[in-house]
Amino acid sequence: QVHLVESGGGSVQAGGSLRLSCAASGPDYSKCRMGWFRQGPEKEREGLASLYLNGGRPIYAASVKGRFTVSQNNAGNILYLQMSSLTPDDTATYYCAADRECIPTLSAEDYVSWGQGTQVTVSS
Repeated sequence: QVHLVESGGGSVQAGGSLRLSCAASGPDYSKCRMGWFRQGPEKEREGLASLYLNGGRPIYAASVKGRFTVSQNNAGNILYLQMSSLTPDDTATYYCAADRECIPTLSAEDYVSWGQGTQVTVSS
């Protein structure tokens, strides 16, 4: 499995931006696809963005498309989530996830490795 560590969370005012990072360590075959998820208070875990690390276009949830951008560094061991135009509804714990299968997916059950999460709080 892949070891994942998220960072970059914090508090921001509505309309602001944040960039989350997810450092991934472990064998490359264990992280063919990676994704970002979030879980707000009393809400189910929501898939936000996913990409195939070896190429192709990422996929996004409708709730964040156009506001959030997922990317990776050249080495393929850091995943980013650039978030803009944040609203209080974006307040949640954000998680990155990885899986050895390659097709991008926003379904949490399709990922076996998870980070510990990083908190994002957006105030109005």
